[in-house]
Amino acid sequence: MTATTPAEPGGRRGETRRKVYRAAVELIAEQGFTATTVDAIAERAGVAKGTVFYNFGSKEGLFSSLLAHGVGQLTDALSGAAAAAPRPGVAALDAVVLAQLRFFDEYGPFARVLVAEMWRTAWQEVVAGLREGALGVYQGVLDEAVAAGELREGLDTGTAATAIFGMVLTVAIERRALHPEQPLEEVHATLAGLIHGRITG
Repeated sequence: MTATTPAEPGGRRGETRRKVYRAAVELIAEQGFTATTVDAIAERAGVAKGTVFYNFGSKEGLFSSLLAHGVGQLTDALSGAAAAAPRPGVAALDAVVLAQLRFFDEYGPFARVLVAEMWRTAWQEVVAGLREGALGVYQGVLDEAVAAGELREGLDTGTAATAIFGMVLTVAIERRALHPEQPLEEVHATLAGLIHGRITG
């Protein structure tokens, strides 16, 4: 995973951090945060154990940085999709859903880490970042759709944003694990139909 939010150093140090991120997210997705050791992360990343501590201070520091890194990537992807949509409102919502599916198709281990690990008390700062970032993109396009009369007046867009994000995340994980041959466009069409049916009218 490469990220623009938060900023990562360039050059050799930036590449080292990205290698450690990739190794950490794969291992944590496979066996959980508690069972994953710094030694294992360093070995998979092909770096010295001391390099991990030099860059992140601790396993907890690494994981917190990893979560913020991934959430920043995800937020960038969703924001870009919303901005590039042919029009605001429901069209932008559909574009954001597809962008989330594509993101987690590319970064499947990160999706599993979000589901399994992110909601621990220790990571509340990162959860707040998700609320302001990725979920904020969803809430923004929902607010625009309500203002345009495309969605029902009085819709709780904050709760709707969380529900849609969680639904898409769950479907993305299931598709990757059980139905990787299913076209993303087909999955997206089903999700769009469900979402429209629940929040329009």
